Amino acid sequence: MSALKYLNKYFYKYRFRLIIGLLITVLSKIFVLQIPQFIRESLNIVEDYNKNLVNDIDTVKHQLLINISFIIGAAILSGFFTFLMRQTLIVMSRLIEFDLKNEIYQHYQRLSLSFYKKNRTGDLMNRISEDVGKVRMYFGPAIMYSMNMLVLFVIAITKMINIDAKLTLYTLLPFPILSISIYYLSRVINERSAVVQQYLSKLTTFSQEFFSGINVVKAYSIEKQTAIDFDNLATISKQKNIDLYKAQALFFPLMILLIGISNLIVIYIGGMQYINGEIKNIGYIAEFIIYINMLTWPVAVVGWVTSIVQQAEVSQRRINEFLEEVPNIENGKSKPTEIHGDIKFKNVRFTYNDTEITALKDISFSIKQGKTLAILGKTGSGKSTIVNLIARMYDTDSGEVLIDDIPIRNINLFSLRDAIGFVPQDAFLFSDTIKNNIKIGNENATDDEIIKAAKDAYIHHNIITFNKKYDTLVGERGVTLSGGQKQRVSIARAIISQPKILIFDDCLSAVDTETEEIILKNLQKESIGKTTIIVSHRTSSVKNADKIIVIDQGKIVQRGTHDELKSQNGYYQDIYNQQLEEQTDIS
Repeated sequence: MSALKYLNKYFYKYRFRLIIGLLITVLSKIFVLQIPQFIRESLNIVEDYNKNLVNDIDTVKHQLLINISFIIGAAILSGFFTFLMRQTLIVMSRLIEFDLKNEIYQHYQRLSLSFYKKNRTGDLMNRISEDVGKVRMYFGPAIMYSMNMLVLFVIAITKMINIDAKLTLYTLLPFPILSISIYYLSRVINERSAVVQQYLSKLTTFSQEFFSGINVVKAYSIEKQTAIDFDNLATISKQKNIDLYKAQALFFPLMILLIGISNLIVIYIGGMQYINGEIKNIGYIAEFIIYINMLTWPVAVVGWVTSIVQQAEVSQRRINEFLEEVPNIENGKSKPTEIHGDIKFKNVRFTYNDTEITALKDISFSIKQGKTLAILGKTGSGKSTIVNLIARMYDTDSGEVLIDDIPIRNINLFSLRDAIGFVPQDAFLFSDTIKNNIKIGNENATDDEIIKAAKDAYIHHNIITFNKKYDTLVGERGVTLSGGQKQRVSIARAIISQPKILIFDDCLSAVDTETEEIILKNLQKESIGKTTIIVSHRTSSVKNADKIIVIDQGKIVQRGTHDELKSQNGYYQDIYNQQLEEQTDIS
């Protein structure tokens, strides 16, 4: 139960609902437990009439009608308060589910990129959906039925003792067996629930990856193999679920058996006491049997509630694993920071924790506000790492990144990222309209501003050919658009935010040179007064930059302007000549 302690704050938050729910539960049970008493009195009246202790049949009928009225009234009131109890406690569980999902989602947003590299999307989804759903059952049905059972037990057993303590003692003899059985079955259920949740996460992850990579699956005709893999995983998951429900299935038969034994004890012991004159009226035995049968469902539900609590314990433990994750990137300053755009790297070194690859080695450079820096290099040379450090997606191992001569760790993280328009190498679009994907850069943007940004990104002429134009849905990850179109929509999204710093991380790789030239001219106008960083493997993309640095194996091997570098022996001259020859051959 240690994992569930985390949820105590929600009990405190909704304490008034919980207290009101408890009071309503008590009221509903008080009324329902009046019914056996009226039945006992009715049977006693009939018995007394048969024994000629009461001679007036009209008096008997009148008393029976009164008792029937009380029984109906008690049942109606009990039903009304039971309705209120469910409205109070089940609604409380839904409110807590809402709060917990929001807490997990907000924590997901705070976690660093390294966390997402270590964990799979399907598992993340499963913890915020299936696991939270099982925790909700703990707050709702588990608490409601537990309170229901406790109140019913206390009131019913108190009434039973008042009738006959000896008969009550005999009746309750099976209950210690019930407690021991629950204890051992709970341990088994807890272990099997953990395994079931793990396989559910595996199934979710497998399905999510299959749907995301459907193009690859179809291109390589591996549908049959993926179906076999899914079937194998689903078969194991099915067996783990069967193992769990086999254990859970023992509860209800055991409860019914023990309640049945209690009824037999009441009939036999109570009957003998009636014969011996220890119990004066048969109505007391009937009242006892009704009490025992009223306890049947609450006792039977103990198994179900125990199962819910065990599954909630497992699920909350899985949720806690992520909630206890500490972001590698923490906001160093609470107050907003004004960003101008000066950037400086001082002897920066960085190694990726997951691969232990040292991506940058003693990198130093600076760029003034409003100037353009270009970064050129081979794949894996460390270009994208530099721009990720500027956006503070990661922190350096050693050395320092400064923005406006302030260490980046001391800058408000939200101010920094608000000041950056970032077009990543892998253009990602949400499953929404083109307009809304562009508006991510500026939620308050007008239609005219959206169109202007699209024109600057040279995508407007494509968009207007679509049937729904800017209201066209792009599908998951922008699947309905080509690679070049996705990149240009991403560029429009960055431009419309009017940032202080523009970062283009090889974002023109999927467009032809003619389109690239048009976009670069537009960006040159758009980036006036903004610090611009262009990462590319094409010299044509970087030739107009104020400063160019060439990265190789995490080190700066060349720096200068386009004219300076193309005349120097080295990587830049080689790649420039190579690309020049390719353009000549094409023409």
